[in-house]
Amino acid sequence: MLETVSEAEQPKDLSAQAIEEVSEAAIAIVDPPVIEEDLEVPEDVEMSLFDHLEELRSRIFYALIAIFIAIVGCFAFVNKIVALLEIPAQGVKFLQLAPGEYFFVSIKVAGYSGLLVASPAILYQIVRFILPGLTRKEKRAIAPIVFGSSILFVLGIVFAYELLIPAALNFFISYGGDVVEQFWSIDRYFEFVLLLLFSTGLAFQIPVIQALLAMTGIVNSARMLAGWRYVVLGAVILGAVLTPSTDPMTQSLLAGAVALLYFGGIFLVKAMGK
Repeated sequence: MLETVSEAEQPKDLSAQAIEEVSEAAIAIVDPPVIEEDLEVPEDVEMSLFDHLEELRSRIFYALIAIFIAIVGCFAFVNKIVALLEIPAQGVKFLQLAPGEYFFVSIKVAGYSGLLVASPAILYQIVRFILPGLTRKEKRAIAPIVFGSSILFVLGIVFAYELLIPAALNFFISYGGDVVEQFWSIDRYFEFVLLLLFSTGLAFQIPVIQALLAMTGIVNSARMLAGWRYVVLGAVILGAVLTPSTDPMTQSLLAGAVALLYFGGIFLVKAMGK
């Protein structure tokens, strides 16, 4: 009798088990399990405010050490750096108009050069500070952004050294060259050159800014292209503001470069699918 009851109940148990398996499969399809790689949350342990401040202090400390070492190293070779920056002046004679002027110019040149040399270490410390708060997707994108930003900054400095500075200096040398003798203040000259170098390097960061805005969803390539008229006007204004000279050639070269960089940034954003 017991065997008969067991045999009668066995199909019901199998049917219930089958129904339960089908239900679990349906739930898995509707609400699939979350894969760890798809989580859009930071994977590191949450830090307190004091931990963040301590981390920020240490990163700033390491960056300052790198800057100090780079400046000291550039100061040891400052005469060679000065000779390199004097090449675009085409043989113009420089004067020291005050006692110690060249010494302070050397410190200024070493400081700018040290910042340029230490920029990879500064970027590394910045990335190390923000990296724990990024998602896996953002971490994969940070390396191309940092690399592209560094390359564009160097290209901006090369563009200024090879094109902008010679164009500006040619204008000033040719204008009134047959009337006045070309003797320039060493301090004013390097203030002009260093400002133009670094302002152009910063202007070349436009595609990076466009890529960051597209990644955050603030703007897309269509909206960037729709405002091209305002960009051209802004490029002309930016060229007039960033260039320390007043000659139209230098301003036109920088404005044209800014406009080309902007449209190149639109192409980059379009290639990103944004």
